[in-house]
Amino acid sequence: MSRINENVKTGYVTIIGKPNAGKSTLMNALLSEKLSIITNKPQTTRKRVLGILSDDETQIIVLDTPGILQPNYLLQERMMDHVHLSVKDADVIILIIDIDDDPRGDKSLNDDLVRKILRESNKKKILLINKIDLANETLVESLIKIAEKLNVFERIIPVSALKNFGMGIVMDTIKEFLPFHPKLYPDDQVSDETERFFVSEIIRENIFELYKEEVPYSTEVQIEDFIERPERKDYVRAAIIVERDSQKPILIGNKGDMIKRLGKNSREDIESFLQREVYLELFVKVKSKWRSNSNLLNNFGYAKLDDE
Repeated sequence: MSRINENVKTGYVTIIGKPNAGKSTLMNALLSEKLSIITNKPQTTRKRVLGILSDDETQIIVLDTPGILQPNYLLQERMMDHVHLSVKDADVIILIIDIDDDPRGDKSLNDDLVRKILRESNKKKILLINKIDLANETLVESLIKIAEKLNVFERIIPVSALKNFGMGIVMDTIKEFLPFHPKLYPDDQVSDETERFFVSEIIRENIFELYKEEVPYSTEVQIEDFIERPERKDYVRAAIIVERDSQKPILIGNKGDMIKRLGKNSREDIESFLQREVYLELFVKVKSKWRSNSNLLNNFGYAKLDDE
């Protein structure tokens, strides 16, 4: 009969928080690798992204999740499915708060939906007060006292994910709370996602950076061809999906200037990620109201998750 390895700790660490709290920045800081896309706009992350950090004694499986919100349409409902399932899977839960945007924790600690999600699990919970480089010590101490009164968190840690401040303490705390268990992935594996997924996310990140207002939120990226060519540049053909005919010329721009810029920026980021040259072809398709269409969402990888 096999028994648990007494020298190895392995577990799932789920990061949750309101939109734009710094979840993806935190994940990338913990892994020292850019797996989650980051923009200055909220609701950039739509699916849970899994990253793996291994050493001789631990394997930390980090889940970055969409921002917690009250859904207004079907896509957002599916996004919240990812949050709930990720919390259910977790051995450790991290709630991250942006102290610059939420100085008293009202948006997070007093949010009914956040509290409900925290109550869904009896596993260890850590509160990270993020962006302390933008706040004074008095404000940080005040928020810590507010959080302590809730008696929800085993640890409260002030950090700056962007500046990499406090990450050592966070890592030590995660390792302390992980259960003893054999590793679930090879030591050299950093994610369970495919290159196609990361390429689509890189393109979507650049859409969020280049376009304004509602357009980025109405777009989805589908990789239609991904061909590795040993003697030539890899070939990637990607469709940018929009909801309305009026959005198509915005994506393309005057004489194609915007989509050319999008293609150039995306190609450079993709090549940096893949560490090889790529020929990237982009085009735009209209799929009316895709964010509220169950069949289209299923096709785009937003199928309703089974939490059984």
